[in-house]
Amino acid sequence: MFQTFEVTSRPEQGPPRLAALRAEMVAEGVDGFIVPRADAWQGEYVADCDDRLAWLTGFTGSAGYAVILAETAGVLVDGRYRVQVNQQVADVYTPVDWPEITLPEWIAQNAKAGSVIGYDPWLHPVKAVRALTKVLKANGMALRPVQNLVDSVWSDRPARPTGLAFDHPIELAGETSKAKRTRLAQTLRDAGETAVIITLPDSICWLLNIRGSDIPRIPVVQCFAILYEDARVSLFVEPEKAQPLNLDKDVEICAPDTLLSAIGGLSDRVRIDPEFCPQAVMEALSADPSEAPDPCLIPKACKTEAELSGARAAHDRDAVAMVEFLAWLEASDPNDLTEIDVVRALEGFRRETNALRDISFETISGAGPNGAIVHYRVSEETNRTLATGELLLVDSGGQYVDGTTDITRTIALGPAPEDARFAFTRVLKGMIDLSRIRFPKGIAGSHLDTIARAPLWRAGQDYDHGTGHGVGSYLSVHEGPARISRASDLPLKAGMILSNEPGYYREGAFGIRIENLIVVEEAPTLPGADARDMLSFETLTYVPIDLSLIDPDLLGSEARKWLNDYHEECAARLSGRLTPRAEGWIARATRAI
Repeated sequence: MFQTFEVTSRPEQGPPRLAALRAEMVAEGVDGFIVPRADAWQGEYVADCDDRLAWLTGFTGSAGYAVILAETAGVLVDGRYRVQVNQQVADVYTPVDWPEITLPEWIAQNAKAGSVIGYDPWLHPVKAVRALTKVLKANGMALRPVQNLVDSVWSDRPARPTGLAFDHPIELAGETSKAKRTRLAQTLRDAGETAVIITLPDSICWLLNIRGSDIPRIPVVQCFAILYEDARVSLFVEPEKAQPLNLDKDVEICAPDTLLSAIGGLSDRVRIDPEFCPQAVMEALSADPSEAPDPCLIPKACKTEAELSGARAAHDRDAVAMVEFLAWLEASDPNDLTEIDVVRALEGFRRETNALRDISFETISGAGPNGAIVHYRVSEETNRTLATGELLLVDSGGQYVDGTTDITRTIALGPAPEDARFAFTRVLKGMIDLSRIRFPKGIAGSHLDTIARAPLWRAGQDYDHGTGHGVGSYLSVHEGPARISRASDLPLKAGMILSNEPGYYREGAFGIRIENLIVVEEAPTLPGADARDMLSFETLTYVPIDLSLIDPDLLGSEARKWLNDYHEECAARLSGRLTPRAEGWIARATRAI
């Protein structure tokens, strides 16, 4: 199996590790040290050797910080992890609601005037360091770059990954690397820039049409690159990793330890993206950089026709596995199953496609109250037996060479409580309303986020995560910069693949989330409409939604029609591809309501 269930968080290990780090802070002469959930590439998913926040505190979420001071230690987490952090960290740590309280604010409120706060300049991007420096200086404090102090006390730190890179076929990419480099090099020349330092591995993999195996679940190569104005590239990666690649003569392989000297030798007008570029990289430049977004971000997000065709094929293939799983679940006695049984079964059905390269993230299988933990990871210690009358939330995905999938379904295990049905229907209505929306070009994710929340808001309910994230093409399942979130002001563009996943969570009782992937497309002109360029969404995910959890009257007639049409399409797309048991299940699961 790709997924394992060992216990990775031991709260009792937190106090001695915290004490060791504080001793190292004294030796280094700093009054505090910041431990982000990040690596030098600012990835959401990190290699074991870079998972410093989890090692130190026990918190295993994909975002957050720890700030260690002499007398207090805060763990800053967002709304997805408020329940989880309380279960995973010892009482020597204080959970902090972030970003409601920002990292600079918390340090300013808790550190003493005159304090020197240490940080690893490889793990903090330029923009974040500036914000920290400004606030600390205003409060009589200083920020100092130091060697990573966690590494100094982490005696059994795992080795760096050594996975091989491999070529991504042009038939699936839809554009050659040379064409991409030529197109982006022109944007540099137009801006008067001589080069751009690219620090995001998925950007580099997209640009060069390569993939890798350094990070579980995410097929990227941990590397850095410099794209020059003449479309040449210096790729900083271990030569043995790159040995299988069929790169053209304009891509030079350079040893990683030559990166800083190469950066120091660059001429003026070199671009960095301050959102992601490590402070250590910026400081190696001999002149002030030009600052602008990574030029790969938007082209990577706007998928080619080949990538969209691959995504549709991957989702139909994945839908077969999901339907086989749901039919198996219905035929089973929930009281004989555990959350781990569910994960194993679902991965097994995906493997039967004979196309699965990996799961796209650790499957979330949350029964009853565990469903309310937004990013719950089942382990041998937390594994819960399913029970009749509860809800089961399953959030999962597959990495296929032609596409990345991400789907959530919430299933009733027998008759569900009435308040759960009402909440589920509101969540579904928000998901459908967003699926049906047409919107003018220039509209950002923040504008659309409210559409999915409105049915819940009317009932005094909400959820503490974004409504949608970008999804890569056999790359990261969480791909920036596009998202549907109140924090996003980026206009959506045709070809962007996003998730549509409103939810509702009642701590100690149940969790609800319904997720499809959608792609932004040009909207056809309606009869009598204004001559205005509009966009809409194409649905990629076709897996039935649990009818037993829906109140048809609360859903409303328009949303009910959309659901009936959607279920009719689910059955049509998968016809002839299912086992007899699954054929029987989908016939019942897609009946009109």
